Amino acid sequence: MGSEIHEYFLFLISHFSLIRSMKVLFIGDIVGKTGRAAVKALLPTVTSRYRVDLVIANGENAAGGFGINEKVAAEIFHCGVHIITSGNHIWDKKESIPYIAKENRIIRPLNYPPGVPGFGSVIHSVNGIKVGIINLSGRVFMSSLDCPFRSGKEEIERLAEQTRIIIVDFHAEATSEKIAFGYYIDGKVSAVIGTHTHVQTADEKILPQGTAFITDVGMTGPAFSVIGVEKEQIIERFLLQMPMKFDTAKGDGIFSAVVMEIDEKTGQATAIQRLQLTYP
Repeated sequence: MGSEIHEYFLFLISHFSLIRSMKVLFIGDIVGKTGRAAVKALLPTVTSRYRVDLVIANGENAAGGFGINEKVAAEIFHCGVHIITSGNHIWDKKESIPYIAKENRIIRPLNYPPGVPGFGSVIHSVNGIKVGIINLSGRVFMSSLDCPFRSGKEEIERLAEQTRIIIVDFHAEATSEKIAFGYYIDGKVSAVIGTHTHVQTADEKILPQGTAFITDVGMTGPAFSVIGVEKEQIIERFLLQMPMKFDTAKGDGIFSAVVMEIDEKTGQATAIQRLQLTYP
């Protein structure tokens, strides 16, 4: 009886040792100084608690609330972020275009027309395991770029020749477009994480074919604001319908993210958890 129990435990150990998972943290759109401060303060605790292997963050609004530059990117990388994704505000700091053109740890939407500088995807190694990260922009209520469905699928097929773990930042306004894209490539990627609206949705799930999904991961930035901007300015804009300068809000912050667990062998997601923490 004792030998049978011993053999059973050996079987369990050998079985579960073959199932290796990777923990990926995706941080929602970092907005301005408050967002960067929240990342700096909270990221070490989050990565330790959830034993995170890879950290991805959308940083298209990290510099003053609009765009990103080399100094701000360096600050975010120093905090422990490995890859920065972006969206329609990636070119707002025009002086940073040469930097974005050469820094492959910052990726811009893949579906910009041919000839646009920068990288639409990247392969990043995590403990010897390759991970593909793709950035796409939606087209509904957004700029009219190339089709994210067709260009995304083509890039997924290209990256799949190198890795089964692929994560997509789908930067889009319309929830329907994000959800449709998630089902369109379900089973072909590990995760589709929606960004852009700055409001975290409560629909995180594993789709039927094994892709982790959330319509929008939310914002990491000023808590008492209108999607990161001073609330009084936005209210005045709605009241008067006049163009005006928008300033990034100050004060307390929120840290919005999701933690995903991905099977390293199959590339399928096994769990996704939504996070929203306050700072300070």
